[in-house]
Amino acid sequence: MMSVLLVYATIEGQTRKIADAVEKQLKTLDRTVVTYNTAEKTAPVSFEGVDAVILAAPVHERRHPETFEVFLAAHRAELEKCNTLLLSVSLSAAFPEGMEEAAEYVTELEMRTKFTPNTEVLVAGAVRSLSYDYYSMQVLRHVVMRGREFDSTTEEHEFTDWDALQKEVARFVEVEVVVN
Repeated sequence: MMSVLLVYATIEGQTRKIADAVEKQLKTLDRTVVTYNTAEKTAPVSFEGVDAVILAAPVHERRHPETFEVFLAAHRAELEKCNTLLLSVSLSAAFPEGMEEAAEYVTELEMRTKFTPNTEVLVAGAVRSLSYDYYSMQVLRHVVMRGREFDSTTEEHEFTDWDALQKEVARFVEVEVVVN
């Protein structure tokens, strides 16, 4: 049975929701899953017996969370011995014209951590309108959303394509890659 380490970071909760969905899917596929939240800096993490690692983190202001980046850099040697999938969650990935920018976030992550995952998937995130202050809403409207329409009176607007995410995860765990 394949053992998967699911490492994630979350800021507003969408990546946690994604990690939960991935964990549930992996268990349905009869995979052993161990989750690790990088915010729990002192929690022990083991790569022993791990066949694959799924890494999931959001992007805010062009960066993945610092705890996530520190985890990748600190565990680069262990990660390089495993088959790895990075789920980079951003609003840029929600729109075709934002995909290039979303890919740049991953490139910048790789440059900072010196770690390159085997597979990368750009995942559209969510907007949590009611939790933002005035300044954050202006940045969201004019910089992130670039004038695109969305209902700012609802608490949450998800852009995540759950079916596409599920297909990518299934493809990743079904194909076992031998890494030297």
